[in-house]
Amino acid sequence: MSTAPSISLLGTTALLFEAPGGMNLPSQQRIWALAHEAESWPEVREAVPGMNNLMLTFSRAPRHLDALRARLCEAWDAATAMRREGRIVELPVVYGGEGGPHMADVMAHTGLGIEAIVELHSAPLYPVYALGSHPGYCYLGGMDPRIATPRRKTPVLSIPGGAVSIGGAQTGVSASAGPSGWNTIGSTSMAFFDPAKDPPATLQPGDMIRFRVEGIVR
Repeated sequence: MSTAPSISLLGTTALLFEAPGGMNLPSQQRIWALAHEAESWPEVREAVPGMNNLMLTFSRAPRHLDALRARLCEAWDAATAMRREGRIVELPVVYGGEGGPHMADVMAHTGLGIEAIVELHSAPLYPVYALGSHPGYCYLGGMDPRIATPRRKTPVLSIPGGAVSIGGAQTGVSASAGPSGWNTIGSTSMAFFDPAKDPPATLQPGDMIRFRVEGIVR
């Protein structure tokens, strides 16, 4: 596995910094620190942390890319984990039934019964690593690997907002209706995005989510 960051251009006014190694909370906390540092640079318009990566956008195309790449790598090497004292938010979830149409697929892949899957899924305290995919959506870490399930070969054209799903080694909650390739195992009534609020996203990186079992439909 490479120990050097990867930096690639996104058009002429953005670039993507990808951290080496796998996805874990200490690495993500360094991404937060790098974003905090880079957003103070005069040429940077916006620093947007993603899952183990950071996107920088610029008002105009950078003139000295090699120097900028070197500066990013130096800042990454110097970055230390930024710990955020976020909130712990409980999400009531009804597992299975119409709101969890792919629970049977997760059961078939893992060899576990619905009660075991629900117990393993609802046990951790999940850190919010980043926001993305669509407004208000949270990328979470910390799911038990025993319920990891590959993404669906054929994506579902539309799942409702509040759909609780598993995709590979991650779990997440849809903030609005839309297509998805993840396996939906339950649903919550909580709202995650309101453009009239400040900030409009209910959750922020550094917050923690706990899934509270409201019911199991077999």
